[in-house]
Amino acid sequence: MEPQMDVELLEIRDFLLGLHPFDLLPANELDNLPAKLEATYVRRDAEVLKPGGENHFLYIIRSGAVETHGASDELLARMGVGEVFGVRAIMAGGRIVNRSAAIEDTLLYRMPREEFERLCGEYQQFRYFFDPLGAQRLREAKAAREDQNDDAVGRMGMPVQSMLKRKVVAIAPNASITEAAQLMSEERVSCLIVQQADGRLEGILTDRDLRSRVLAKGLTGDQIVGDIMTRDPVGLALESTLSDAQLAMMRHNVHHLPVVSEENHCVGVVTASTLTLTQPASAVHLIGELRKSNGPEEMAAAMNKLPEVLVNLVNMGAASSLVGKMITAVSDSVAVRLIELAQERLGPSPIPFCWVVGGSQARHEQTGVSDQDNALLLDDAYDPERHGEYFENLAIYMRDGLEACGYYLCPGDMMATNPEWRQTLSKWKEYFTHWIDEPDRKALMLTSVWFDLRMVWGEATLFAKLREHIVAKSKGNNLFLAYMASNALTHTPPLGFFKNFVLINKGEHKDTLDLKHNGVVPIVDLARVAALASGSESVNTMERLASSKEAGVISTNGVEDLRDAMEFINDVRLRHQARSIQHGAAADNYIPPDELSHFERNHLKDAFSVVKTIQSAIGNRFQVGRFA
Repeated sequence: MEPQMDVELLEIRDFLLGLHPFDLLPANELDNLPAKLEATYVRRDAEVLKPGGENHFLYIIRSGAVETHGASDELLARMGVGEVFGVRAIMAGGRIVNRSAAIEDTLLYRMPREEFERLCGEYQQFRYFFDPLGAQRLREAKAAREDQNDDAVGRMGMPVQSMLKRKVVAIAPNASITEAAQLMSEERVSCLIVQQADGRLEGILTDRDLRSRVLAKGLTGDQIVGDIMTRDPVGLALESTLSDAQLAMMRHNVHHLPVVSEENHCVGVVTASTLTLTQPASAVHLIGELRKSNGPEEMAAAMNKLPEVLVNLVNMGAASSLVGKMITAVSDSVAVRLIELAQERLGPSPIPFCWVVGGSQARHEQTGVSDQDNALLLDDAYDPERHGEYFENLAIYMRDGLEACGYYLCPGDMMATNPEWRQTLSKWKEYFTHWIDEPDRKALMLTSVWFDLRMVWGEATLFAKLREHIVAKSKGNNLFLAYMASNALTHTPPLGFFKNFVLINKGEHKDTLDLKHNGVVPIVDLARVAALASGSESVNTMERLASSKEAGVISTNGVEDLRDAMEFINDVRLRHQARSIQHGAAADNYIPPDELSHFERNHLKDAFSVVKTIQSAIGNRFQVGRFA
C-alpha cells in the first residue's frame, strides 16, 4: 500500500486543484507538486520582487494580496488569492523589471523555475496559460467562443442573397399606377422595383405608397409610377448579412430593402416578413408594432416582447455590439413614436428642437436594463413665456410614456422634465464651456452622460452646431483632458482580492460582480477620453476606439485589446441577462462568480487585466497623478 500524503501537503494539493491552470495537470503531477513548493510569509508593504534583482520562482498567492508597479510607480496589477506572479521575470531569464509588494500580510507558495519550466515543457495546456499575455489569451478565447457558436453566428451572418426566394418583379417608371397595382395583385407582392430600360434601379413602389400617396391624396390611376415611387431607396449590397438588413430596416423605418449589385441592378428584395421568418421575436417586428401603436398603453404591451428579443439575439450568437445596436434601435423607435403621439396631442412644435439622449442609448450600447437619460435642445428663438408650457408638457409626456414602456426614471434626474436639461442651444453651449473650462467634481460627473450625446428626433442642424462646439472646445485642451482621464480611472475593473475578483461587499447585490459599472464602464470612460483628445464626434465606444487609433491616442494593439475586452465582458453580461429572463427573473448586470463557467472566469480576468493596463497607459499619457 502506498503511503498516504501528509495532511498539510494534501491540503495544498486540494488548493491547487481549484486553481487554473493547475487543475489541468494530471493527478499524479498534482500529488507530487506540493512537496516541491516552498511556503513563505511576507508582511504588509514588504517587497517580494525588486527591479534590478533576479527571480527564479513562480509565486502563488495562498492568502493576502500583492500589487505590481511599473518603473514610474504606476499600478500594473493587483492580485489576490489563487493568482500567480513572477512569470515575466522567469521568461526574461530571471531579470526583474517591475516591483511587486504585499499590500497585506500574505502567504505565498514558491515554485522553483526548473519545476515550472518542466511542467510547461510536458503539458501544453499548462504552458498555454502562461505563454501569451492576457490580451492574446483573450483574443484566442474570443475565437474559441465564436467557433462554439458557429451555427448561431451563421444565422446572424447569413448572406441576404440566400434569403431571396423569387425573381425581382419590376416595372418601368413611366408605367401607370393602375398597371402597377394590377401587377402587384397578379404577382402577389407587396412592392415593385422600378427600373430603367437597362435594368438599373431607379426606385421602389410599395403597397404603403399606394395607400398613402395615391388613395389618401385622391390621385387617379393613369398617373405614372415615377411620380409616387421612392427614389434612390435604401438598399443592401450583395455581401450584406441578415444583421445588416435588420439594422437598415430599423434605422430607416422601411420594410423593403432592394439587394443591389455593383452595377446598381436589383437582384432581389428582402422584406420585414422575410426577417420575421428567420427570427420570430425580432427587433424589426417589435419596431413595426411600436410604430403602429396608437398610444403609450399599446406601446407598453408591445414592449413586453423586448426580453424575448434580447434572448433570441443572444441565443443566435449575435455579437454584443450588434445586440446593443438592435436594442437601442427599439429605444429610439419608442422615443420617436412618443414624440409623434405627443405632437398629435399638443400640436406641432412652436420652434425647432431636438430630442437628445445620453449614456448607453446615445452610444448604441443598451442591453436589457436601461434608465432614462434625455434632454431637450431648443432653438435660440425659445421664449419661456410663450413656449415654456409646450415643452414642459412634451417632456412630461415623454417621461411617463418611456416609463410605461419599461425605461425607469433616472436616479440623478437627468431627464428633460428637469428644467436644467430643457435649454436652448446657447445655454447648452454655456454648459459645455463651463464643464470644460472648470472641470470640478460635479462637472466631471455630468460629462459621463452628456459627452455621450445623440439626437434621436428633431432639427439636425441644431444638434450639429452643439457637437461642433463640444469637439472644438475639448480637442487639445490638455488640462481638461487630464481631469477627464483622472475621473475615468476612478472606475476600476474588479480584479484582485476575492479569488481573482473584487465582489460587491454589501447591499442587495452582495457577493456579485457588477459587469456594467466595473466591467464595461471603465472601457467606455477610456474611449470617451480618447475620442475627446482626438477630436472625434463618435459616441459609440467601438467607433471611438477606432478613431483614437487613427489619431494615435491609443496604440493599435491597445485599441484591439480593449475592443476584445469589451466584447467579451458584454458577451458574459448578455448571457447572464438572457439566462435570468429565461428563468423568469429581471435582467440585471450583477453576476455571482459561481454562475461563471471556468472559461468565463479565466478570461474575464484577462479582460480586466487588459483594461487595467490601458488605464495605466492613459494615466501616464495625461499625467493623471497631478490631478488625482
